[in-house]
Amino acid sequence: MKTIDLRSDTVTRPTAAMRAAIAAAEVGDDVYGEDPTVNRLQALAAQRLGMAAAIFVPTGTMANQAALRALTQPGDVVLAGAGCHLLRYESGAAAAFSGVQIQTIGSGGFFAPEDVVAALPPHDHHYAPVTTVAIENTHNSSGGRVFPFEQVRAVVDTAREHGLKLHFDGARLWNAVIASDIAAPRWVEGFDSVSFCLSKGLGAPVGSLVCGSADVIDRVHRARKMLGGGMRQAGLLAAAGLHALEHHVEHLAEDHRNARRLAQGLAALGLEVDPPPQTNMVLFRAADVGRLWSALLERDVLINPVDRRTFRAVTHRDVTAEDIEDVLGRVGEALGGQRA
Repeated sequence: MKTIDLRSDTVTRPTAAMRAAIAAAEVGDDVYGEDPTVNRLQALAAQRLGMAAAIFVPTGTMANQAALRALTQPGDVVLAGAGCHLLRYESGAAAAFSGVQIQTIGSGGFFAPEDVVAALPPHDHHYAPVTTVAIENTHNSSGGRVFPFEQVRAVVDTAREHGLKLHFDGARLWNAVIASDIAAPRWVEGFDSVSFCLSKGLGAPVGSLVCGSADVIDRVHRARKMLGGGMRQAGLLAAAGLHALEHHVEHLAEDHRNARRLAQGLAALGLEVDPPPQTNMVLFRAADVGRLWSALLERDVLINPVDRRTFRAVTHRDVTAEDIEDVLGRVGEALGGQRA
């Protein structure tokens, strides 16, 4: 029986064409700025986002944390949506590395301009200054939902009016682009820094990028060095990222279709699916998560529980439409009359 892995889009493996690109990559020492493939990847990333510069880093967490380091001072407060990756899944790095506090606002990962304004403290040295706003798009813990575009634009305008800096945690930015049919430069206009991952839905084995102005990226470069993120002949990895950006972005639409079909089938089996998937994530609830999880493991279906009642299934390029139908059959068997 084929193992079908829906734990995350991070489990994707390089395609044969990507492996060929890795094998053929021209390399140099990137710490000296001499790796031509890394340089091409950085130039392409900046161009795709309409920004001046970009830097290649090993991980999405490093991308976010190096960007925060570049934008903030110790003691600052960063405003972000509830359940944000910056606070929930980065092991306290914002406090440990940059010395900043993450204050969550809004609900469900999203917030409005009035939430930003309400969080601003008086100009009084008893209060830590709010200096930066971070938006996560798509929002992981709410099920891959897309931050509404007009709301993003309104938040950007309000932040600028109050002299705040802006970071766009776009780990799954390209999912938002495909789902909304809004080009990446429009999504990130006005942001000081933007991060996005190559190693999730785009299917590269390693890597993320931070984009911004030349000055911001220069500061990110130093933060990357402090974090130990300088790599040498990194063109082998950058070649995978180049291939992903050039060939895999449009495929995300298929992942989104598969997620919708999975949600439809799970609901037909009596499971509660909420919210309806917008991109490649499906949150669904079961009365006995532990029992269902064990039954699915026995049937070679890998899906992560995220709390006592909820699973998160993530579609990706290694899961086909046929696999989704197979998963639904195995879930039906595993339920054995169980209902959410």
